[in-house]
Amino acid sequence: MSRWRLSAAGRIVAVYLVVSVLWIVLSDQIVAAVVSEGSEQVVQSYKGIAFVLVTAALIYALIRQHSKRLEAEAQRVEDAYDQTLLGWAAALDLRDRSTAQHTERVTLLTVSLARRMGVGHDELMRVRRGALLHDIGKMGVPDAILTKPGPLTDDEWVQMRQHPALALRFLDGIEYLRDCLDIPSCHHEKWDGSGYPRGLSGAQIPLQARMFAVVDVYDAVTSKRPYREPMPRDEALDLIRQGSGSHFDPDVVEQFVGLVTEGPALAAGPLGRD
Repeated sequence: MSRWRLSAAGRIVAVYLVVSVLWIVLSDQIVAAVVSEGSEQVVQSYKGIAFVLVTAALIYALIRQHSKRLEAEAQRVEDAYDQTLLGWAAALDLRDRSTAQHTERVTLLTVSLARRMGVGHDELMRVRRGALLHDIGKMGVPDAILTKPGPLTDDEWVQMRQHPALALRFLDGIEYLRDCLDIPSCHHEKWDGSGYPRGLSGAQIPLQARMFAVVDVYDAVTSKRPYREPMPRDEALDLIRQGSGSHFDPDVVEQFVGLVTEGPALAAGPLGRD
């Protein structure tokens, strides 16, 4: 039975044809029955105008109903994608328990910073998804390095610094996430060009990554680690200011300091390696 189900366009055409036929047949009979012979031409003109208005309203209602169904379905798909991203982020946090709640904190603060800097709704969604996935490349870093309690050796840092490039390899083939790669692939670039993996500088670094870089460092220093206590907020903000123009975009630093000082500070909590 489902084989013969009409498409949305087919249903709209079918309704239009039924209404048209009924209108022509019934309206002609009504006009002939109740209108005097001399007035038929005027009535027929008004009948034609009425037909156009009625069918236009009907088609509009049908298309609007179908559009709402499509929008609801698209939202369900988008929600399912976002739940998948949350699952990926949670899996990484479970892999290294010292990163618990890190992803949630930096995502919320980066979105707040982006909103303060005038980023629109659609890009805010990309910022959110990119922040959720910022450390996804660490899935390719060995556990012995990712969860090492002490400082890394030079060779271990070489492997750790591959995670932005690994993130790009993981995510680039996913069409839904192709415009959300700026943060995962570029959040360790620095304003003066001394960052990694590509040594980008200044405006070469995507704005999303420039915003996230400030948030990520702030969260790192204000969160407890196995080898040190969290830094107080004011000291952390001084550290961020010191990095303005070298590590960080000065405009982003200015907006970030305003955001943190005007609102509640980011809650401290465990955090994994940068």
